[in-house]
Amino acid sequence: MQTQIFLSELMGTAMLIILGCGVVANVALVKTKGNNGGFLMVNFGWGLAVFAGVYVAFASGAHLNPAVTLGLLAGGQDMFGGNEELGLGVVPGTIGNAFLYIVAQLVGAFIGAVICWLAYKKHFDEEQDPGAKLGVFSTGPAIRSYSWNLVTEIIATFVLVFVVILFGRTPSGLGPLAVALLVVGIGASLGGPTGYAINPARDLGPRIAHAVLPIPGKGSSDWSYSWVPVVGPIVGGVIAGLVATATQGALGL
Repeated sequence: MQTQIFLSELMGTAMLIILGCGVVANVALVKTKGNNGGFLMVNFGWGLAVFAGVYVAFASGAHLNPAVTLGLLAGGQDMFGGNEELGLGVVPGTIGNAFLYIVAQLVGAFIGAVICWLAYKKHFDEEQDPGAKLGVFSTGPAIRSYSWNLVTEIIATFVLVFVVILFGRTPSGLGPLAVALLVVGIGASLGGPTGYAINPARDLGPRIAHAVLPIPGKGSSDWSYSWVPVVGPIVGGVIAGLVATATQGALGL
């Protein structure tokens, strides 16, 4: 079962990053067909990336995000409710299981970023702006203020994890589409200040890829900011897990 969970999360997160970083590359890099497509195109691209990633990782419950995993753990909830068709039982919310999910997500995110780079290799070579190259892989603030950037990431990730957990207890036939639309909404509403990482693996895995890939003229990987899209989503996810569990108890869900 652990192998299935690991591969499911790895492949789902890799698909998320291939398509998510891919839409940023299409908008940000020179000579692409989608160059200057705008922030809303990025929002929808990431939403559809989540849609695809959730379907790929359905066997493990499709966390795709350490903030979701840690939010479930903090709230005392199972990692996954079980899938009888695949022979998977309930995956308890333990530190060991959470670690398994998170490692798979980080590895998948790194792999996805490398594949995205391969798809846009010639455009990375042509691009002269190091900031545009880094922006394909990781997030950065519109106005650099670490404390306020952290607040933005906490709030945006709280919204994501809180709503995702409540999705699991409410009747809906939308499935992955609901999560995809939620991500589009978060990007459109709360994504302006920081680019809405809302996922430590989504930012850290590709940032590591940026640091090690042979990209000409790539510049710094901005490690001084890198802690914000890791710490902020973790804090927001944990708070969301606690509040969601309390809300479910109060509502009798």
